[in-house]
Amino acid sequence: MTPTNSVALLFFRVLADPRGRPAALLLECGAGDHGALAAAIGAGVDNFVALSAAMPCLFRHDALAAPLAEALQQQRWRALAPAAVCRVDQRLVIDALPAAIAWLDGDWCMTPPPTATGAQAASRATALQMVQLVADDADTHAIEALLRRDPALSYNLLRLVNSIGVGGGRRITSFSQALLLLGRGQLRRWLNLMLFAARQGDIRSTMLLARVAMRARALELLAKVHGLDKLHQEQAFMTGMFSLLGVLFGMTVAEVLAPLCLGEAVHAALLRREGELGILLSLIEALEQGDLAGAAVRLDALQIARADFNDAIIDAALWMQGALQESQAAHG
Repeated sequence: MTPTNSVALLFFRVLADPRGRPAALLLECGAGDHGALAAAIGAGVDNFVALSAAMPCLFRHDALAAPLAEALQQQRWRALAPAAVCRVDQRLVIDALPAAIAWLDGDWCMTPPPTATGAQAASRATALQMVQLVADDADTHAIEALLRRDPALSYNLLRLVNSIGVGGGRRITSFSQALLLLGRGQLRRWLNLMLFAARQGDIRSTMLLARVAMRARALELLAKVHGLDKLHQEQAFMTGMFSLLGVLFGMTVAEVLAPLCLGEAVHAALLRREGELGILLSLIEALEQGDLAGAAVRLDALQIARADFNDAIIDAALWMQGALQESQAAHG
């Protein structure tokens, strides 16, 4: 039997199309037993087929052992043509891209934002206040009162609830009804979408949504695997969600957190990468930068089995795809 921690780590990079929209997954695979990973992919066929059904799923053929490449191809994944991808780490200028490019990689979505209009800034500020109310388990009436101040936010809430069918065929016509049917867990997820939802003039938004959705869900699942309780799993999700708000708003993390009364564990993770949540966040950030070896060291320190980590990343990628679909449904 293959030792659990000899299995190669996997991670998914989200690639954009030439217009900057999340459009594909690219598998990154670290050192280790690729054969064991191929066997695991075969055993988890439904997940890998589900990923490739939602968007094109790609791998670098020359970076993988033959059994792993074959296992992926059986699950409708395909080899990436090197000339089809362009790495962009500066502000994205669509008209400057080569004509033959199919996919965009890189950190272009982490560049400073364009100046938000007054309405956009106000809407995001309202969404942040709602995040705080939900975190504090505030009364539904307080959340409803805040929604009434922001027509765009409230409209998108009703549109989303109607689009995902949680009302059993009924049309949702009031905020209180929508909040009741959603429940606090779904409301938290929806707020994540609203914070990073596409805004006119900010080409980075949907790619930031893809990244933050992967981060938040992965941190939540890894906290569970690590043995942390439900409260800390919730804090792990919030840590992932808030970790890119500074990038989104063009502010420091400290400035974003200042008006929010978050727990010390979340503050320590976001501001100093300290504590178990900080280590988990650093782990995901290392993976995003292609440092799978550094991520493996952190996993070993946390005593998280690589197979369990891989399962969490696959689940997080599926969750991210769902978040993108819900965002599209909410905004048409």
